[in-house]
Amino acid sequence: MFKWLSKQEKSWVLYDLAESPYTITVMATIMGMYYMTSAEAALGDRVVANAYWGFATAAAMLFSGLLAPIIGTLTGYLGKKKLVFNSFVVLGVAATVGIAFVPEHMWFLLLSVYIVSMIGYQGANKVYNAFLVDVSPNERMNRVSTFAFGVGYLGCVPPFIVSIAPILLIQLDVISMSMVTAYRIAFLITAVWWLLFTIPMFRNVNQKYGSPVETKYVRKSFVKVWLTIKEICKHKPVLLFLLAFFLYYDGVSSIISMATAYGMTIGIGQVDLLLVLLVTQLVAGPCAIVYGRLADKFGTKTLIYFGIGTYIVICLIALLMSADRDIRFLTGMFWGLAMLVGTAQGGIQALSRAYFGKIVPKDKSNEFFGFYNIFGRLASIMGTSLFAVISLWTGHAHLGIAGIVILFIAAAIIFKFVPDDKNIQIS
Repeated sequence: MFKWLSKQEKSWVLYDLAESPYTITVMATIMGMYYMTSAEAALGDRVVANAYWGFATAAAMLFSGLLAPIIGTLTGYLGKKKLVFNSFVVLGVAATVGIAFVPEHMWFLLLSVYIVSMIGYQGANKVYNAFLVDVSPNERMNRVSTFAFGVGYLGCVPPFIVSIAPILLIQLDVISMSMVTAYRIAFLITAVWWLLFTIPMFRNVNQKYGSPVETKYVRKSFVKVWLTIKEICKHKPVLLFLLAFFLYYDGVSSIISMATAYGMTIGIGQVDLLLVLLVTQLVAGPCAIVYGRLADKFGTKTLIYFGIGTYIVICLIALLMSADRDIRFLTGMFWGLAMLVGTAQGGIQALSRAYFGKIVPKDKSNEFFGFYNIFGRLASIMGTSLFAVISLWTGHAHLGIAGIVILFIAAAIIFKFVPDDKNIQIS
């Protein structure tokens, strides 16, 4: 399975396996359940608790986004990329462990530690994405990037099953354990898995492109942010892609972040939520790899466009999912939409990373990836905030989806003017 990969590519791919349980456990499922249980008991209102979750996620994305260009310019110096990567991994792992020790009734502290863990996760992920140009040549980026997402989606299934097993057994009255204890076990499993499978990345992946370290390089990293903005503006394909990416990745990240809290708000049971998101991983893994193969045949731009279209359909259907409808209808719809998300989620993320890696100047890849990540992180603020504001304004969680579908449509319009990656040339 890994034989066609070089040693550095293999180690890089394994980090997707390392961090993917965080995405499904903390960002998408169990953290949302734990928080909603705690906050609803304290606040007495599911819609308000759900809105606070959206605002907290937006705050984490905002801080991560503001850090991204600084990280990009700092890691542009040879030998600094690994140091920054390691620091964010340690921060994220430590905060994930910390979530397990927050008293269950302290929902505000729970959100605060969650934000810190998100900053660690997003910071490490930013540097990880930028390492793609160091480990893989242009002609292999589509396959390596999508393969990494596929490995991440499928590889996170074992730890996720172990994490949700106590929760499911409690729900089915098979074992007697507090639900809070089951949640905490899941966070600890996630942290250990994250650290364990990052070891190959620590040991084998090294920075290939960058500038020699200067005196006062930290201060100069801030100055370089403005220079990078001017450089990006000179590359129209990069600028157009970032604008489109800002919008469609906003929708993708918002759906990932809000899925569990939204499901609980409209009445989906915890067992269904856990099982549906587990099956989504099984669908997303192979579909991400298929996206990579199809992109080599039909073009990366075409497949990203297809993914955007899929998400527009998902959002339009989700607008019909009012909490007033029959719970059997809502559960069936939630299952169907989750499977549809699985077909596009990994592919659109992996191909976006590969497309960007191919169109940026290699000697400025770290700085450019800093803005790739700030656009991705700050974009998530818009979707989650729109969702929260519209939900509070209307009193109906499903109407919050309207703000997200607008972002996907706007992205599709801008993405039309992005050139085919097979024809683009960067000087």
